[in-house]
Amino acid sequence: MQTDTIQMLVGTVTLLKKAAMHRSRPFHALMHTGAYLSAFAAGFSAAPVAAASVQDGQPDQPEPPDRINASQSPADEIIVEAERLRGQLIVEQPPLLELNEEDIAAEGVASIADLVEQITAQTGSARGRGGGRPVTLINGIRVGSFREFFQYPPEALARVEVFPEEVAQRFGFPPDRRVINLILKDNFASREVELEFEGPSRGDYFVNEQELGYLKITDGGRLNLNFEANDTSLLTESERNIIQTPGSISDLASDPDQAEFRSLIADSRSLVGNISWAKAFIDSGASVSANLNYQRNDSTALSGLNIVTLMDKTGETAIRTFGEDTPLERRVSSDTFSSSGSFSKSVNAFRLTTTFDGSLSETETQIDRRLDTSSFEAEAAAGLLSLDGPLPANADAGFDIASSQSIAAVSQSTLRGPVDNLPAGEVIATFDVGADWLRIDSDDTRSFLDTRLTRRRLSTGANFVIPLTSRRNGFADALGSFTLTAQAGLEDLSDFGLLGDYNVGLNWEPTERLNLSVNYILREVAPTLAQLGNPQITNFNMPIFDFVNGETVLATVISGGNPDLLAETQRDWKFAANWQLPFWDNTRLTVEYIRNRSDDVTSDFPTITSEIETAFPDRITRDQAGQLTEVDTRFVTFAETRSDRLQINLFTRGTFGAPDGGQVEGRRERRRPESSEAARPRGGPPRPSGGPPDPERRERFMRLRSRICAEDGGEVLSRLVSAVENGEDLGEIAPGVPPQFLERVIDRARGEDGAVSKEALDQFRERICAGEGRPGGGGGEAERQAAGERGARRGGGGPFGGGNPFASGQRPGWRYFASLNHTIELQNDILIAPGIARLDQLDGDGTGAFGFPRHNTRLEAGLFGKGLGVRLSALYTGVTRLDGSGLPGSSDIFFDDLATFDLRVFSNLADLFGSDSAALKNLRVSLRADNIFDGQRQVRDENGNTPINYQPFLIDPIGRFIGIDIRKLF
Repeated sequence: MQTDTIQMLVGTVTLLKKAAMHRSRPFHALMHTGAYLSAFAAGFSAAPVAAASVQDGQPDQPEPPDRINASQSPADEIIVEAERLRGQLIVEQPPLLELNEEDIAAEGVASIADLVEQITAQTGSARGRGGGRPVTLINGIRVGSFREFFQYPPEALARVEVFPEEVAQRFGFPPDRRVINLILKDNFASREVELEFEGPSRGDYFVNEQELGYLKITDGGRLNLNFEANDTSLLTESERNIIQTPGSISDLASDPDQAEFRSLIADSRSLVGNISWAKAFIDSGASVSANLNYQRNDSTALSGLNIVTLMDKTGETAIRTFGEDTPLERRVSSDTFSSSGSFSKSVNAFRLTTTFDGSLSETETQIDRRLDTSSFEAEAAAGLLSLDGPLPANADAGFDIASSQSIAAVSQSTLRGPVDNLPAGEVIATFDVGADWLRIDSDDTRSFLDTRLTRRRLSTGANFVIPLTSRRNGFADALGSFTLTAQAGLEDLSDFGLLGDYNVGLNWEPTERLNLSVNYILREVAPTLAQLGNPQITNFNMPIFDFVNGETVLATVISGGNPDLLAETQRDWKFAANWQLPFWDNTRLTVEYIRNRSDDVTSDFPTITSEIETAFPDRITRDQAGQLTEVDTRFVTFAETRSDRLQINLFTRGTFGAPDGGQVEGRRERRRPESSEAARPRGGPPRPSGGPPDPERRERFMRLRSRICAEDGGEVLSRLVSAVENGEDLGEIAPGVPPQFLERVIDRARGEDGAVSKEALDQFRERICAGEGRPGGGGGEAERQAAGERGARRGGGGPFGGGNPFASGQRPGWRYFASLNHTIELQNDILIAPGIARLDQLDGDGTGAFGFPRHNTRLEAGLFGKGLGVRLSALYTGVTRLDGSGLPGSSDIFFDDLATFDLRVFSNLADLFGSDSAALKNLRVSLRADNIFDGQRQVRDENGNTPINYQPFLIDPIGRFIGIDIRKLF
């Protein structure tokens, strides 16, 4: 009996693996034939990826026989513990966001980079530190750089997971960035052409983009080629009717309008070429990747006319000469060559990962000089220059050149794995070693100074995850699952010496749906090399708002680095709750409270107020009348900053409107041709296209069906439905089955009221166990699919076909999602220096040009089905104010709140029109309208007037922005 059971188990597991590799998804027939059981089997390992499965963030080796557990209950029920979706992270903190294939399709994006930008509300760190791109993993493995995959089409993704900042420590990063795990499909191929044209509804400006891409994922390998060209036109102040700042170099009535020769947006062009390659060796558990990237950028900005004003010998009559066709230009060109790579391999029970990222960037800036009058001032004084005469040839001073070259190299190695086994589980450790090198060489003909800055950084650290109690392992499970995390690190900087960091955290999971955590972080951070040593640059006639006098003036602005900056000390507390709501299906609520305290904080030079001028008197210069003439805006150090914030995020998703049997509008499913690469199982031959059913596969299907047809099969189904409805742990009922898959299955049995009745389950079980599925009894659709018979109905392999349930005839009605993120700033104040009163940024003492709002909200919502998708994004910024100095002429400045809405409508035309045309297949058209209500930030003083520097079109010169994107996959 035991031998028969083991043989049956092995046969079932083999069927499950094959079904997963073939990715058969006959959802449309789930409630009509035995196809439910076939789809159920396929769901155990849906969407395999090139790398192996990830246990605690590590790719596992293929399951050895002793890892497959079979047990026999009193009713002879076989429990199969199948693998999780390969590439998933298994960590204590639950994901903040999970997206499956259908959710990704509903986002309507064109690349992984677009997807990451789209879900910023979930990927942005609530801690308020870092500010860089989230840590991104591919199939649970750290890669060399974001460039390796940023232009992959989203159709290549099987799942996306977003985790909190604490998970970043497992991969050698500080806990100031969230983690995105991208799980790729095992087999996928596409060639892409994309054209995009956009511009504001009021015209005078446009952006166009052309892109060519190629991606192939097969046999554990990936190859991606991508080329992109962008062109952005010039937008001048005259095209937005900008009022000019008084006090220009010449204010005579005959002067031309400077607005025509001042740019709001520079004329720019860019070209990017990218090639990436990766290979995962499943048998050895090793993987490698490599990337080469080249980027060229050119831009031209205008700074007004090059006007000269001269007086005659009496000093009473102006003799003027100006060049209307020669505005002051700033021309910037840059070339960047980048390369990155990674190597990952199993070392006994550990995972060793090494990454490298290097770049060489060269930038040259040409700045037109103002006309030189010193050589002919004597002629002007003698009255020898006429009103209409040309300037002497030596008046054209040419241009200055500022050039810079930067060379950067970053490498990091991590060793991660179990170091001990406690009653509650394994202690997981991550050891990391890093070496960075950066050199910046710059020179500027205006200063005749050459600058060379070099920084070498060596770092090391260790992170431990220690389980204290465990609900899953049954150790003190009445307390829930408690996990302690601890991390410590050191870094040695060639220009700053030794800096340290450590943090401790406690994670508590009292129930399957609720996760609570607390973390304390202490970290020393050095200023960047650019903040310390950027070359000093002087810019003339820059508009600056002076809060002391309440006026906008043209002043000389000095920018650059400050070598006297200090290392910052950060002390942060973070309390978080992550709750999957029991009363709202597929809904997750995340609440985070963050308390930041920092000493010696590096900051941009703040807005000029009386408090700032008192703190930095040597940075601000005024004339005898008290008018601002010069400001040194190089970086400064604040003595202390304190902030407390509360961030709340609510995310929900679901489906509605699926007709009976999964059909859409009564339209019958059509058979589509296979995509040879996307439909092919890894390392195996193409799917069978004809011939008789496979007897062995059919027999294994019959064995699997016997579980539901046993005496307690009805109870098994009822328990399954109850667990899905209540969000309970499915480990005992259906180990390893993705919850999203089971939700789709159960949805097929729902009535009009959304409930799953006992009658529906009984009918389903009756169909599964009826004679139509008996061997020799004619066979059912599910049996034919399990056996690989020609008559099996499958979807195509395109981006909206194949594994995509939204393809024609498969779409389960409409799919929706919504994410609402709200941030409340509870406290935010700054101590500039000892002895100076604290600045309360929430009460008018803001150091930025727009104050510091207490409330910010972001909404992302989408609806997708029947070949059509709609996405709405909204951003709300609360009211703020900046207090004036109280001196005559000064005024408080009030900033209204602002809500903007972005709309995107997209469709795959073949699905929308039900066409099999090759021209329409995989052709998607997207229409976008950003800021559809043309909202503008309104800024006023106490008299209701808008300061010149706060004109709405200076804040946002674009306004409503519309565009079309046409994308074709082959």
